[in-house]
Amino acid sequence: MESAEQTRWLSLPPRSWWGLWLSAFVGWTAYGLLYAHQVMSMAADMGKQYAWADVLRTSLVGMWGWVPLTVSLFWLVSRVPIRRGNVARACSILMLAAFAMVVVRAVFIHTLDPWIGWYDSPPDFWSDVMPTSLYSNVLISWIMIGIAHALLFSDEARAQERRAAELQGLLAQARLDAIAAQLNPHFLFNALNSIAELVHHDADRADRMLVGLSALLRRSLDSSRLQWVSLREELDLLAQYLEIEKVRLGERMQVHWRVAADCLDEAVPPQLLQPLVENAVVHAIARRIRPGSVRIGAGLAGGALWLDVEDDGAEGLPDVEGNGIGLANTRARLQALYGDDAALSIEATATGGTRVSLRLPRRQALPAHVRDGGARNARFDLVALP
Repeated sequence: MESAEQTRWLSLPPRSWWGLWLSAFVGWTAYGLLYAHQVMSMAADMGKQYAWADVLRTSLVGMWGWVPLTVSLFWLVSRVPIRRGNVARACSILMLAAFAMVVVRAVFIHTLDPWIGWYDSPPDFWSDVMPTSLYSNVLISWIMIGIAHALLFSDEARAQERRAAELQGLLAQARLDAIAAQLNPHFLFNALNSIAELVHHDADRADRMLVGLSALLRRSLDSSRLQWVSLREELDLLAQYLEIEKVRLGERMQVHWRVAADCLDEAVPPQLLQPLVENAVVHAIARRIRPGSVRIGAGLAGGALWLDVEDDGAEGLPDVEGNGIGLANTRARLQALYGDDAALSIEATATGGTRVSLRLPRRQALPAHVRDGGARNARFDLVALP
């Protein structure tokens, strides 16, 4: 059975087959010139003199006869390569092909000899030409078969490497897409439920929340097509999310920003902080009776970008934030994108809340059209950090 790579080799475009013909012609021509030079040198050493034109003619025409045979052997090897499980069949066919090359070469020499002059006198096909062809051309045929196998297997190995790299990229992207697919519905269901509750007793708040949700989803969809966004864009999107939650929770939720201006152009994965802030809102602020705070920080230190999300806790209720799917997905995304160069840590605060900290390696600056995407009317506050 033919492999996919073997089939691809057989279906090379005409330009590639012409390239094979040209390579065979150039290669055998070079070998013919080298052989002619060798013959002239040996003749000079033995005190003989040959006409250069005669030596060149016999040498080049003899070598050019190998050009179509070489292409034919390459084609046959692509059809019946020697592989595990196919050794006996392939070797038998290639041995027959090598013997056929011997016969074809003998016919070629015997037919053209009257015009080219390889022999001093008219040769007999069976006693002169055929034994010489058998002696000389079996080895050359198998050398051509070996070269064809080497090129075929080398081509297959490169194709497998390219395919493996493509599959690795697709796997990584599929993993990130699967993670993102778990992030977005979680928030969406919460927001839609809140709108459904508000629409019956506070239509104005429900309308503002719906408009904000529509704008947020539109921007989230735009950013989800990118692997990296600027921190400015990420924080602006996060602030838009918090505005929606503010409509739902009212004065029960206070948001405090502590973001250094010099880190806004850093590259981060899109929607990295939203699941962490959503954890703080759902598991801490929304369960409180009295007002609570969510604090978001960002800054550069030690050659890395640090991001923090902190809440006040749920007023004595058990804290389940550390077990949410948001944290698990965030860890998975960091591992897929950064490997071991990024870190996520969780710690309890003195007020009974939780602080989630991210340490991300700094990346090369984003293009201007991506870096400036969120510069318009930023919804978060900046501070000057020491």
